[in-house]
Amino acid sequence: MYRAEDARRYAGLAINQGIHVQKGQTLLIRAQVDCVEFVRLLTEEAYRAGASDVQVFFTDTQVDRLRYQYAPQEVLDNPAGWMPQAQADYLEKGGCVISLTSADPDAFLGLDMGRVGRGLNAAKVAAKPFREQVDKGENQWLVLGVPSPGWAQKAFSQDGPERAVEKLWDAIYHTMRLDEADAAGAWEAHSRTLREQCGKLNGSGVVSLRLRNALGTDLALGLVDGPVWEGGSSQTTGGVSFHANMPTEEVFSAPHRDRVNGTVYSSMPLNYQGTLIEGMRFTFRDGVVVDCDAKTGREALDLMLSVDEGSRRLGEVALVPVDSPLAKAGALIQQAGILFYNTLFDENASCHLALGSAYPSCSRGALDLSRQERLARGINESVSHVDFMFGTADLSVVGVRADGSTLQIFENGQWAF
Repeated sequence: MYRAEDARRYAGLAINQGIHVQKGQTLLIRAQVDCVEFVRLLTEEAYRAGASDVQVFFTDTQVDRLRYQYAPQEVLDNPAGWMPQAQADYLEKGGCVISLTSADPDAFLGLDMGRVGRGLNAAKVAAKPFREQVDKGENQWLVLGVPSPGWAQKAFSQDGPERAVEKLWDAIYHTMRLDEADAAGAWEAHSRTLREQCGKLNGSGVVSLRLRNALGTDLALGLVDGPVWEGGSSQTTGGVSFHANMPTEEVFSAPHRDRVNGTVYSSMPLNYQGTLIEGMRFTFRDGVVVDCDAKTGREALDLMLSVDEGSRRLGEVALVPVDSPLAKAGALIQQAGILFYNTLFDENASCHLALGSAYPSCSRGALDLSRQERLARGINESVSHVDFMFGTADLSVVGVRADGSTLQIFENGQWAF
């Protein structure tokens, strides 16, 4: 493994500051087989931190490719639900889960994307028990990036395979603040800063946003009833702090599923189910996408919007300044404007929206509400959650209070307060 000592520090940060595994707790790890060395480091660090058990669910992108290439369509349309149910069972018993993201963005290139899309959408439906358990807010969860050869070669296509992997490790270490002497301290300080921004927004009385930039974005976005802004560390309903994403630069909340009107343009490409979608445009009326287009990847865009009724509505709005460490990572590794081709990283380099499910914790007290009560508050429901980036260096975000007064939140792509 490249720079094994740094990788061990990364694993330790993930276990102690990220998932914050508790003594006697079970840790579930979901990973591609490319990540086996790092999974071993995570496992050892988890046991050292007091975990009682570590269970690992491995998958393999190349095996998945063969399945989508050869399996009958009825098999793809009806995936077995035993694996997500088994994972949900661990969480129901008080476990926590780390999901490692490392997949090759071009893994399904050349396949019939209609077949692949239908199969992946069906898999999202089958995974509903797992997602519903996570949405209860009872368990710590963490999404973490680990380089794989295919992903690294996509991000650094001008380099040979080994150098590409080295560069991707360098970029990830930088975004995780592992190039600082006290990475854990730097991470906690960063988390406090994000929470302070949340506090300002939560005390502002803002109930809707107006997003504008020169790309053509002009979107009026109402927030859910009782809106809550989140960022930095979160807490389970039992009071255990954790970070759901590492890295994270965002402060986020939930749009009201019925109160989004106008047009938004994407500012970065999106890799969705193995297809690069570029130049996306969405027009909303009363919360629903009523028109859309893309310069490339239109078929994948249509699949993204057809998962279920909620996949055509917004579930998240997130604010990220244009000078975040993710945006600066390209300069660190001498590649201007780096695109990671991985949503965990790309979304933390830019303000973004998500089509699909909302986080119930973004509406005050909603974790204790029924499904119908959440919908009444405007909390969108879907088995899908797809982030796309709209942030630019000229982005303006204006908050509007219930009395009509306004607050400049972002100006020229930066926090205005």
